[in-house]
Amino acid sequence: MLALLYWAQAVLIPVALSLLLTFLLTPVVEWLERLRLGKIASVILTVVFAFSLLAVMAWMVTSQITTLAGELPDYEANIKKKIAEVRQMVRGGALEKVQESVEEIKEEIKKTEPKESEPAPREVVVRGEESSTFWPVPAAAGSLVERLASAGLAIVLVMFMLYERADLRNRLIRLIGYGRLTVTTRAMEDAARRISRYLLAQSAINAFYGIAVGIGLSLIGLPYAALWGLLAAFLRFIPYVGPWVAAILPSVLALAAIDGWLWPLAVIALFIVLELFTNMVLEPLLYSDSAGVSQVALLIAIAFWTWLWGPIGLLMATPLTVCLVVLGKYVPQMEFITVLMSDLPVAESDVIYYQRLLAGDQHEAEEIVSEYLKSHPLEQVYDDVLLPALNYAKMDRERGGLTDQEHRSIVTMTRNIVETFDPTASPGTESTQAGKEGLSEAQKIHVLACPADDDSDEVASLMLRQMLNAQRYELEIMPEEKLASEVIDAAAEKNPGLVCIAALAPGGIAQTRYLCKRLRSRFPDLKIIVGRWGRMGESEDAQRSLLSGGADRVATSLLQARDEIVNLGRLTAV
Repeated sequence: MLALLYWAQAVLIPVALSLLLTFLLTPVVEWLERLRLGKIASVILTVVFAFSLLAVMAWMVTSQITTLAGELPDYEANIKKKIAEVRQMVRGGALEKVQESVEEIKEEIKKTEPKESEPAPREVVVRGEESSTFWPVPAAAGSLVERLASAGLAIVLVMFMLYERADLRNRLIRLIGYGRLTVTTRAMEDAARRISRYLLAQSAINAFYGIAVGIGLSLIGLPYAALWGLLAAFLRFIPYVGPWVAAILPSVLALAAIDGWLWPLAVIALFIVLELFTNMVLEPLLYSDSAGVSQVALLIAIAFWTWLWGPIGLLMATPLTVCLVVLGKYVPQMEFITVLMSDLPVAESDVIYYQRLLAGDQHEAEEIVSEYLKSHPLEQVYDDVLLPALNYAKMDRERGGLTDQEHRSIVTMTRNIVETFDPTASPGTESTQAGKEGLSEAQKIHVLACPADDDSDEVASLMLRQMLNAQRYELEIMPEEKLASEVIDAAAEKNPGLVCIAALAPGGIAQTRYLCKRLRSRFPDLKIIVGRWGRMGESEDAQRSLLSGGADRVATSLLQARDEIVNLGRLTAV
């Protein structure tokens, strides 16, 4: 595949350029068609204007560079003056000492070299054989002819692609097959939308950047300011590297053409300020979302396409990479490209958090939770991140993927993280929503939390306690090693207003149902809530089994369990 891309670049590069220009010019053609100019007239007018503009710009750049090359000797005196000033500044410093040392070493090496007379070099003349083919163009002009042929092919392809874009789309759909019509349509629309938006936004940003550079340099007094603005606009299509390459030549020319150091430094400052303004203001404003490629993947893609196709590959790296990422999103065989190169998260927060717990990295696990807490309330952090991780650990232990010791380590780290949270700091918790008035111990609603299976149920109960207002509710957590009979005795002694049985999935159904039956048999009026928390899901049969065993409610999230307890508290207050 790589060999094909390399050896067929004479054909593939014009085709790729034509596709990108088609994406860029399609909105213009559609706008002209809506003005009732007709398809043929709209395509011809757009293509002629676009390529004429490119030709005029190329002519301007070529003519001004030629004129600049002829004026370079005029700057020789100023260049020598600045070099002398630099030497004066560093004279007597470390740089001059190093230079003197290097010169001394060179002299010593020359003294030790044997003096031998060397024969005079012989003149070698290489003569090419005369071509016996019918091709009348000299070999030296072959490269130029090839470039002109590629440019002509690109122009013709753009015209036909714009004119027959609907027919090309239909043929591609027919080639892929009507059975994948939905996927194909979404992929094509997504690719066209992303690439067109990227190219249009980038073109607008670069045009502003080039105009600002040209105006700024003309105010500074730098010769050929329009040339540098035009080059800055084009070079900025090259991600990351282009803007700074565009700043080198004007900065060097400013040092050579302008007296003193103030205005040359102003040229450098102009590029820095414009680049910061463009990155921090214009790009967030005009890019509704990114191109969909991660920064690391884009840098690798730039290196790959530059190695494969040279400067043209450097220019087309971002659009080509976007196309590959979109294809990987909809084509299963290319999904690995999207996973490797997309800027979307490859895993959800709970999976990444659990992976860090498996690695024993509690510090990074805390960072993941803290980052999630910045944009989500505390109960959502528990329901979306911590509890699912406990579900995964419990499931892996049942499958034999985790030992009991490893499972206890994960639960312990989660407990340590939970104990670091301040429930009153999160605006979504019930503790901040309830009243602030203090209540006596007799007025508080007493909740007895009973872990059904293991210590992960106990940690889940600790999360629930943090979500309740400690001034209105007193949630007591029974140790997980307590037997059902001991739980019954504790309920009889403490007379709680509600019992919450924590039973994280998977497993624990039999123990939970048995405890519900014992509690319901002993305390017919007692409110019983079963917490089947996390993301493992629960079948309706399992929920019906728990309800028939004596539970009043089966809560599938901590938030739901918290709301049930709060509703009970309101009824009790009345």
